[in-house]
Amino acid sequence: MGVVSMRVWVCLAIAAMTSASAAFGDGETIIERFDSRGVPKIARELSAKLSMAKDKDARRSLLEVRCKPAAESGVVLGSGEDLWDWSGSGGVAFDVLNIGGSPLALCIRIDSVGEKGREASVNRCITIGPSSRRTVPISFARNGAGPYWGMRGIPEFGPITRYGFDLGELGLDLKAVARVTLFVKDAKGGESFRISDLRLFNEGSATQWIVPNPFIDRYGQYIHADWPGKVHSDDELKELHAKEQAELASAPRPAGYDEYWGWLEGPQLQATGRFRVEKVDGKWWFVTPTGRLFLSLGMDCVTPGDSTFVEGRKDWFEWIPEDNSPFAEFIGMQHGVHSMAEPINGNGRTFNFYNANLKRVYGDGWSQAFFERADKRLCAWGFNTIAFFTPSDATNASKLPYIAGAGTASNRVLEGGKGYWGKMRDVFDPSFEPLTVENIAKSCERYKDDPRVIGYFVDNELSWSGIPMGTLDSPPDQPARIAFIDDLKSKYGTIEKVNAAWGTDAKDWDSLRLPRAVNDATQEDAGAFEYRFARRYFDTVAGAIRKYDPGHLYMGCRFTLAYFPKNVVRACAEVVDVLSINAYITEIAPDQLVEYGKPVIIGEFHFGALDRGMFHTGLRTADNQAHRAQRYEDYVRSVAVNPAFIGCHWFQYCDQPTTGRVLDGECYSIGFVNTADIPYKELVDAAKDIHGKVYKIRRESGLRMPE
Repeated sequence: MGVVSMRVWVCLAIAAMTSASAAFGDGETIIERFDSRGVPKIARELSAKLSMAKDKDARRSLLEVRCKPAAESGVVLGSGEDLWDWSGSGGVAFDVLNIGGSPLALCIRIDSVGEKGREASVNRCITIGPSSRRTVPISFARNGAGPYWGMRGIPEFGPITRYGFDLGELGLDLKAVARVTLFVKDAKGGESFRISDLRLFNEGSATQWIVPNPFIDRYGQYIHADWPGKVHSDDELKELHAKEQAELASAPRPAGYDEYWGWLEGPQLQATGRFRVEKVDGKWWFVTPTGRLFLSLGMDCVTPGDSTFVEGRKDWFEWIPEDNSPFAEFIGMQHGVHSMAEPINGNGRTFNFYNANLKRVYGDGWSQAFFERADKRLCAWGFNTIAFFTPSDATNASKLPYIAGAGTASNRVLEGGKGYWGKMRDVFDPSFEPLTVENIAKSCERYKDDPRVIGYFVDNELSWSGIPMGTLDSPPDQPARIAFIDDLKSKYGTIEKVNAAWGTDAKDWDSLRLPRAVNDATQEDAGAFEYRFARRYFDTVAGAIRKYDPGHLYMGCRFTLAYFPKNVVRACAEVVDVLSINAYITEIAPDQLVEYGKPVIIGEFHFGALDRGMFHTGLRTADNQAHRAQRYEDYVRSVAVNPAFIGCHWFQYCDQPTTGRVLDGECYSIGFVNTADIPYKELVDAAKDIHGKVYKIRRESGLRMPE
């Protein structure tokens, strides 16, 4: 096998905070100090000018990089001949000084060369102000045990891929590191920075810590920065809440809507006593029980926050309550989490800072007060739907329409399948239909008599991609595999004929696998089974809902763009009342999904920014809170313009814990409120504005569903 170059990308956005370079500690090995009279041989220009410059603060020379206009402008560090062996190190670090007058976006690329190398990527953001200096450590985490484990974004770096250069995931060959490249992407030509002291550090070295511990305060906020809305005392927290309470008390319910938030300026349609869908003037709409047009503007996860692990991370926190503290009720234990907690084997002590902040404001009645405040906020902000992943406490405290949930079940999954949240259930297993019907019947009994229920989401973000491959990769006794093989036997008769059609060389039916390179015959057969599998799933669910609650809508399984095969979506559209998809994109295209002929609802979307003390933007990024607000308006507007779409639900009500939720380490800045339960004013104002316009925007849009 030939030599393969393997590249790891790290994107560093150098922005506004400051920190001094760390002094060398025990267990650090200098690779290059960059303090020679001339540019060292290790450094080569990459569409940039290199020189040595005196640094007054450090009283020494540093390597200065002045960028030129280019797709990549910076410096390549490496001999070009010899390879570095970093296999015994915990990470690599260097000091960088931004000498420009503006924030700098700096990228790092590490190349290794090995027989079995493969490409991989990881992105980070670090915050350093203009004319500021800091140490940049890159940890070579093993098995998820990086210094900031349990967090998908880390202090001042922002989003990362798992724990940084996680060798188990990325395959970086530390025994054969060829070069390190520091560069500005799409450089304009005015960017400049200085670097010094490229060095290795051992696991456990102080160098791996980007900021001093503790870095989380008693309110669950980042300690080493300040921003508008940050809470500094209990009195300040109470004052902020009291001010908002007064504003909510004087805020009238938005006018122009009926008791179910149906649009009174629209036509009076048939009143059926339940939510339904109807195409009016070529556009799909929800219709309220009273016969008014309705677009679902929803909020997911109206719940009092997530807990974060404190197990094994006690030094991170300024304060964790004692077991006899009034806040001890927010201490918990978590077992068997999904991911990101390998150092404690997924088990450990947790704490909920958001709940503690609620108690500081409301006292022992904090839980009921939370749901009452949330209802007032949602109404004042123009939201008309309590959406998915929300407990009954929220719907009981509100008169808003809401989404009901249910789930399928089976004793077997596709053992050869894959999926982020888990493998797909085997719909051909004899247990699938009775267990699923039993589950749905229980949900329907709970919701069938409530006219505020819009409809049912059943399941969430299932692993639809790769169903045919996962089926044939499963053992011979897998029910879905047996069904697929039976289809092939009916069509071809013998394995030899399948091999001839597919271009495979299976010795028998048990050894047949889907080829990685599919031809027309393979694609046709795989697609037919994929469609059959999906129809069996959707027919089972739809049959149960229409038997036990025929008055409410079946609104699909909340697809993701990552698991969105056309055959599956086609099968879904033939069965459901409303298609649902979690669409983390900038906005909805005017003709998106209209080809399926069904109304569509967005189950999840969001945008996040890093200007308020959080470390991860979530799945879609905004530059700051103002940009975040604008993106919200643009997204909702795009939904209103598309004739197929009848609503969108924001994920989620409150920010995730700064140090990551226990389930999987998500620490996204995606809430309408922060961890102190303080609303993001820019986002709230944008929501009020666009929600007040959305019906007229849709009415005035000239787009229609295709005939």
